[in-house]
Amino acid sequence: MNATVTELPSFNATMLKFGAPQTIIKQYRHWSVLLRPAQVTLGALILAAHESAQALSDLSPASFAELHTVTGQLETALAKAFHYDKINYLMLMMVDPDVHFHVIPRYAQRKTFAGMEFIDAGWPAMSDLKQVNATDVAQNNLIMQHIQQHWL
Repeated sequence: MNATVTELPSFNATMLKFGAPQTIIKQYRHWSVLLRPAQVTLGALILAAHESAQALSDLSPASFAELHTVTGQLETALAKAFHYDKINYLMLMMVDPDVHFHVIPRYAQRKTFAGMEFIDAGWPAMSDLKQVNATDVAQNNLIMQHIQQHWL
């Protein structure tokens, strides 16, 4: 069963901070996948819950069930789009308290996309969220379109 919906959810503060609705790549009933405007690595995303929750355990069972579908489709799309080596899900929620994950595709080697070189400054250790690949809105739109073309 495809959990995709056509109506936009109301956006929590975390989603707005990460550029919703302009950065939404795919939305579901309980989750939205957004491009992370600050591209730590090529294809870095935000996976944000729609529910008003500030702890993972506060999410509904339906949200947890849908998370399985969302992560499967997300990982497949990123793998097809950019051929990552590993993927990290970071749930930090220190500054932005709404339930969300930073989804960071990891790369052992530099990647080139749309004429721009991307590095993974933290490889092979933890992602360095302060080291970003300087993209602009046009480049981010190209990344979003490329990911959407590879989504199920």
